[in-house]
Amino acid sequence: MSTHTATTPLAGKHAIVTGASRGIGAAIAAALAADGVCVSLLGRDAGNLRRVSDGLNGGNRAFPIVADMTDAASLQNAFAAARGRFGAVHLLVNNAGQAASAKFTDTDEALWNRLIAVNLTGTFLATRHAVPDMLAEGFGRIVNIASTAGLRGAPYISAYASSKHAVIGLTRSLALEYATRNITVNALCPGFVDTDIVKEAIANIKRKTGRSDSEALAALVASNPQRRLVEPREVADAVMWLCRPGSESVTGQNIVLAGGEVT
Repeated sequence: MSTHTATTPLAGKHAIVTGASRGIGAAIAAALAADGVCVSLLGRDAGNLRRVSDGLNGGNRAFPIVADMTDAASLQNAFAAARGRFGAVHLLVNNAGQAASAKFTDTDEALWNRLIAVNLTGTFLATRHAVPDMLAEGFGRIVNIASTAGLRGAPYISAYASSKHAVIGLTRSLALEYATRNITVNALCPGFVDTDIVKEAIANIKRKTGRSDSEALAALVASNPQRRLVEPREVADAVMWLCRPGSESVTGQNIVLAGGEVT
């Protein structure tokens, strides 16, 4: 272990990151591990989880756990396994999520229920498992990865926007409930991030409109005043700031990472 890692304020803490097999979740896990945090990686893709875990200091500070965010029993087992490996949970990053677009009249119950289950209920279940540890430890940091869609609506994403609005409501409520217990709860609200989900969105635009890659990308970033995608590392850096000392008074906040798109 390097001297830097050994002396970081978060060294030895235990974090659980959901949706950690790729994209934003993998970037967050890497940033935490680099600070000496022991990271339990939750996700559905065993192969990708193992790849991410192996890349974090040879896996010495990372533990991959296959879990279904919509299944209470699966999450209970996952948290038990995480505690068995690294002890009490100090940090929780609720990153797992799904996105889908459809006209409201084409949004059936299956689509609605799926997005609510993953984006909202999964966040609720994971947090419910983590909070008792944080109360017992006298320390906790919870960061929910929401979206600019959680702050304002948009056409064709009624189910997704509703789920993310609800995550922000949960964030605000929990922040107030645990304000005197040294547990902070915040939400990060990125715009479009350079991840596989955005690559799928670009492919969908190309398929439906016949636009080129550059034209499809331009359509996505048009609402961002910086005219670019947010990088996963930028989200990870914001998570680290909220978890490290110096941000104790920041709780119940919805922090936008979108180049000035939402003010």
